[in-house]
Amino acid sequence: MCGDRHSPHELQTVCRSCGKALLARYDLEKGKKVLQKETLKVQKSSLWKYFSFLPLENDDHIVSLGEETTPLIALAKTAASLNLKKLWMKDEGQLPTGSFKARGLAMAISKARELGVKSICIPSAGNAAGASSAYAARASMECHVFLPEDTPAMNIKECRAYGAHVELVPGNISDAAKAMNEAKKRRSDWFDVSTLKEPYRLEGKKTMGFELAEQLDWKLPDVIVYPTGGGTGLIGMWKAFDEMEELRWIDAKRPRMVSVQSSGCAPVVRAFDQKKKESDFWQNAVTVASGLRVPKAFADYLILKILYESKGHAVAAEDKEIVRAVHDLARTEGLLICPEGAATLVALRKLVQAGIVRREDSVVLFNTASGSKYPDILSS
Repeated sequence: MCGDRHSPHELQTVCRSCGKALLARYDLEKGKKVLQKETLKVQKSSLWKYFSFLPLENDDHIVSLGEETTPLIALAKTAASLNLKKLWMKDEGQLPTGSFKARGLAMAISKARELGVKSICIPSAGNAAGASSAYAARASMECHVFLPEDTPAMNIKECRAYGAHVELVPGNISDAAKAMNEAKKRRSDWFDVSTLKEPYRLEGKKTMGFELAEQLDWKLPDVIVYPTGGGTGLIGMWKAFDEMEELRWIDAKRPRMVSVQSSGCAPVVRAFDQKKKESDFWQNAVTVASGLRVPKAFADYLILKILYESKGHAVAAEDKEIVRAVHDLARTEGLLICPEGAATLVALRKLVQAGIVRREDSVVLFNTASGSKYPDILSS
């Protein structure tokens, strides 16, 4: 935000000058001369095929659990019910640990390993804790996770199975972060991999943008509907689009970005409706979609900037609508998705009804985790 530059050869957190998020930059002028998008077709289906646009300097430091390219699945029946021509879902639930958090934590932990980190810590609503625990185990790192005590049981169990140190905290992810920061005062060796409190989780998430462009033959959709807690994926994709345009792999056309939250925790939606540049803390946040229970995203100013620049929208979904959408997609499309992903369908229905998304628009919904991680939702 302030233009200060930091070395990629040292551990970085946030900007030393303004305290805002740091973003990794690459020599894309050089990239134009040596990198061709056509060569990606013959490379292994993996997020690591984009290694030239990722922060690692040595591929020996890659910490991987097999991050395959996630499928872009046509939703023909759902499209017909909404009178849309082109509708897909990108299913991130097929990644290791069952969620899109694998992208960001694989990258953050790989870079941390390259820079000599031995112990990490993270507050989480659930899936990020599971991913960080798995990748830390793979990297032989110590992992400390701080979770709200009402986090879905599956998330807590998987963290413990991976050998992470688990601390359950009353309240939400903000309370978990406060507890972690207090404990961190006594442990100078802990490296914080919280959302956008270091630069490299974002780089893992941006690979969603590269994959999506490649899967659509380098033509971006008209609308992307994305469930937003911390918003790293939305910010990461926008960054990927800018990088691909600079490489001349895509043109200047951008999707209208839609941020989806729960009506029980919708700080970005409220800020968007009020045309604010930052959100206010959401008091008493409650929702069945635990990944959306983020009372205030650290980089909300970037999320809102992208929504305004893309002429996008922000939509809130009721919990009962979200649960119903989980079951609807399972029965009509054969997709068992998480409540956060189901919220995107709820939002799309509202956008179509309002005439904001039209028949000729091509639309991509993002499912961020496997529905099998939410047995309580499936039994409701």
